[in-house]
Amino acid sequence: MLTRVSSPRSDRPSEGNSVATSVHDRLRGASSAPDSRTAPCRHAGSGTKRGRGDRRVAPFPRGVSGMVSSAPLRPSAQANGQLGRGNPSPYVLVLDERHQPLMPCHPARARVFFRQGRAVVVRHSPFTIRLRDRVGGDRQPVLLGIDPGSKCTGLAVVRQAGETRHALWLGELHHRGEQIRQKLAQRRAYRQRRRTANLRYRAPRFQNRRRPAGWLPPSLYHRVETTIQWVTRLQRWIPISEIAMELVRFDTQALQEPEISGVEYQRGTLWGYEIREYLLEKWGRHCVYCRTTSISLQVEHIIPRSRGGSSRVSNLTLACERCNQRKGNQTAKEYGFPQVQAQAQRPLHDATVVNSTRWTLYHALQTFGLPVAVGSGGRTKWNRLRFGISKRHALDALCVGEVEGVRRWLVPSLIITATGRGAYQRTRVTRHGFPRGILMRRKESHGFRTGDLVRAIVPTGRNSGTHVGRLAVRASGSFNLKTVVRTVQGISHRYCRLLMRADGYTYHWSLTPHKDAPPPRPKGKDLRREAS
Repeated sequence: MLTRVSSPRSDRPSEGNSVATSVHDRLRGASSAPDSRTAPCRHAGSGTKRGRGDRRVAPFPRGVSGMVSSAPLRPSAQANGQLGRGNPSPYVLVLDERHQPLMPCHPARARVFFRQGRAVVVRHSPFTIRLRDRVGGDRQPVLLGIDPGSKCTGLAVVRQAGETRHALWLGELHHRGEQIRQKLAQRRAYRQRRRTANLRYRAPRFQNRRRPAGWLPPSLYHRVETTIQWVTRLQRWIPISEIAMELVRFDTQALQEPEISGVEYQRGTLWGYEIREYLLEKWGRHCVYCRTTSISLQVEHIIPRSRGGSSRVSNLTLACERCNQRKGNQTAKEYGFPQVQAQAQRPLHDATVVNSTRWTLYHALQTFGLPVAVGSGGRTKWNRLRFGISKRHALDALCVGEVEGVRRWLVPSLIITATGRGAYQRTRVTRHGFPRGILMRRKESHGFRTGDLVRAIVPTGRNSGTHVGRLAVRASGSFNLKTVVRTVQGISHRYCRLLMRADGYTYHWSLTPHKDAPPPRPKGKDLRREAS
């Protein structure tokens, strides 16, 4: 456990570059923490001016068809027939007059604040309000649980009553590390072609760069950076007093051979073999696809490297030149040989990612000045099975560490997907690297940017109705609006009302299915098919 460290903090930190700067500072080892002092509780009256960024809205927003929102769901809400009545709602995040975090409140209480004119909306996702007549207040122990993952990181904000945890807010942060890896590979291919197009030879220059201690590839560094960024945001909106993190280490050799022990850890799969001789003996000295013998065989990847496969011996097989060329970029299962792919062991990419980033994330969390407790993956699973909780990343974060009881775990989870903030490249290219189109030089059109969350009320036409979603802007002012259900094309900028600026993420709610929930009700064609 760590002692609490305090440092002065401004009353209202900004949302933009300050968050990114603080994330970089934490990953570099800078020690900083929020102010632990709490101002005395007082009432400022209803005449307090609104702060910058606050917006007047109608009382607590209700659900809209096709809405991409973080407005807490009503207890009787049903989404796609997954849940019945009586499901708890996520709490609303609350700030005081000076933008300091208070304890989250129930949606019903937030509606009362709006009707009385005591609250204004600060942020749409996660839904955050600011009280206009209160400074400071009583705070209870609040714990932030983190379940790090390769593709998704679970976040859980809970109120602790002894050893019992009451879920206030659940979230799942989906990373874009694989997209970053593909972008870097594409950029590397462009650069290589550009440098060698008109040159017969270029001296190698791959040993003239030094990497600092603790360096991580950009795809892995992104996972740590986004997690720290969201811990910083949640600490700004919620009075977090403790952090619990699942510090897990995967034994990659035991994942392949559960019975491995002793000196076998030092002996690899090719102990006593060469790679080609091992493959010839394993696959019977013939092409695994056409069963032809007495021909020249090539070493072939069961799962192609372009599809995420590795060059481990478990992912290698033998094929003739004809079958290897016909298979191309397909997996063995897609090529029509699932029995061959069944013999290939599962890739260890996800386990390697977690092993590589766990200590970097742990040391970055220590810079917040809060107690950081760690728990093993086995204990998290034991807690989850003991309380009968479903398997989800957010629910794993709820069960990290020592837990004696869990309440309100059926709270819907906010799915946070990292999308980035656009690209500097303004020229679209084909898959061969040739230009095919030019994007707008300005990323803003009629006051909107791509990725902004808006509400469009179209009075007439084929798109008439209310639509809420993310914008894709055009210079002409005719935008595309992507909702949860579909993409609505050709919406004029005159019908759009801004709800939240793009911040590099998309948001939508995902309900946690209960083990006793009825099956989803069929709709449309499925309903007609069932009736027939």
